[in-house]
Amino acid sequence: MSHGPASPRPPGRPLTPSQSRDYLRALERFGVKLGLDNIRVLLRTLGGRMIGRPEFGRLLGLIRAAIEDLMAAGRLDAHPTYFEVLTTLACLYFAARKVDIAVLEVGLGGRFDATNVVTPLVSVITSISLDHREHLGDTLGAIAFEKAGIIKSGIPVVCGPDQGAALKVIKARAAELEAPFRPVFGRGRELLAAKDPAGIRFRYTVEGEAYEFVPGLRGEHQGLNAATAIAVLRELDRLGRGPSRKAVIEGIESVRWEGRLEVVGRKPTVILDGAHNEDGAKALSRYVRDEIRGPLVLVFAMMKDKAVRRSARHLFSLARRVILTTIPFTRAEKPEAILRALPEFKRKIVIEPDLGLALALARRLAGPTGTVLVAGSLPRLRRRGYVSAFGCMCRGMFEHVTIIENETEWAIL
Repeated sequence: MSHGPASPRPPGRPLTPSQSRDYLRALERFGVKLGLDNIRVLLRTLGGRMIGRPEFGRLLGLIRAAIEDLMAAGRLDAHPTYFEVLTTLACLYFAARKVDIAVLEVGLGGRFDATNVVTPLVSVITSISLDHREHLGDTLGAIAFEKAGIIKSGIPVVCGPDQGAALKVIKARAAELEAPFRPVFGRGRELLAAKDPAGIRFRYTVEGEAYEFVPGLRGEHQGLNAATAIAVLRELDRLGRGPSRKAVIEGIESVRWEGRLEVVGRKPTVILDGAHNEDGAKALSRYVRDEIRGPLVLVFAMMKDKAVRRSARHLFSLARRVILTTIPFTRAEKPEAILRALPEFKRKIVIEPDLGLALALARRLAGPTGTVLVAGSLPRLRRRGYVSAFGCMCRGMFEHVTIIENETEWAIL
């Protein structure tokens, strides 16, 4: 089988759950007791199991009491934020479980993020994109400066961005702090891709060693994610904490994540993908062009603080019909506003505010040989446990979706 160069690395997203899972699976195969913290979704530890309700409540009670005492003593000027509270809870939980390694995902930016209080074994900047510009800045260089805030003196930093202003900013900050700079791509670091009956087979070569794998997650962009994971795990190996090469590959090939090009129905094929910014939409559109045949019907909703027009146009142009719907978030953009932002697609757009009716309509329009793509911010409902909203979409319509009644809403304060 011949390998060709993978597509140029897109300016992707901050550390993603899929990349965290790559780390997790490989480290577990090494026998490491490990904790994973992705606070915006939920708290998990030890083999992907969520923190239990009693333990969550106990730790939250301890934090609440400490906050009240500190505020009464005048040692806190303001109540900690939601994210700060859950970051503290995650750290307490991992300490109580005596995890060997914790993977902490930054919430926003890095320089002022709650997770930045830790001194890590390795810092990871997976990618830089024009996301959250109202908070982080309007240029890639400005956003890279915020993300480079997680770099610590003398601590290695693995860097995914491989060109432009973002790379210069990160590299300069690493040099300033004498932090060993470990690029994922560049001289002596190459990612090749080839079609395989099982998906896409990648070969990532770094420092003369080759890793060949078919990621458990679909899409060419997952090869890029996996290469970043490999770079991190190699860095842990330098510290005597990394898994074997075999465990790394097994971890990447066995990783699964809900809402990442996840096929949940047949006749028509129903796919969930949580592409909720422009770079996620670009990656998803590449997959659609390469892999999907027959009529495509898109069910779409997005948060208003995202680049709605820039994201949606990549997907709307590929769909035969687009159904705009609503989700139960105050930050959700109204379907009518999305339509106004993309008037060039108005002939193919239908508005159906009810989630269940939107999906039922999409299935009828696609027909048994077509594909329904549920994208934007919609798949996040499943991961966050909004069963009342997402359940009406899934129950009786999808073949492989498990509806967990009232299982995770307690983790969202």
